[in-house]
Amino acid sequence: MHNHLTIVTIVAHATPVAKLIILGLLVSIVAAIVIAVRKLGRGQRLSGGSAFLSGLRVGGPMAGALGAAWTLLNMAMGLSNAPVAPTAQMLAPGLAEAAFLVTLGLLTGAVAVIAHWSVEARIDRTVLDA
Repeated sequence: MHNHLTIVTIVAHATPVAKLIILGLLVSIVAAIVIAVRKLGRGQRLSGGSAFLSGLRVGGPMAGALGAAWTLLNMAMGLSNAPVAPTAQMLAPGLAEAAFLVTLGLLTGAVAVIAHWSVEARIDRTVLDA
């Protein structure tokens, strides 16, 4: 029986550290969207949340890269201790986990950039109209 690799199986079989980073990135994406929606719907009151969005623009991709590096480090240590050379099919889940972490980090950064730009444009319009 052949196991198919999907996003769900990647996350299910990820290391605890990678799962924690994945969870943090997913929560950050949702938080960025919620902050942007709340700030854009508040009218004149635009305080709070901008620092989070600004930090997430860089922090998201860095967290994804850190998770990928951690996964690849664990893979390298496992490879060096393996009695026989593993096949590409055996390595694929770890490589997919690293790629997923990088992708999720970039997605988090992109959502944060769009949310930050939207909020900043709203602030500019509010200030210029006053």
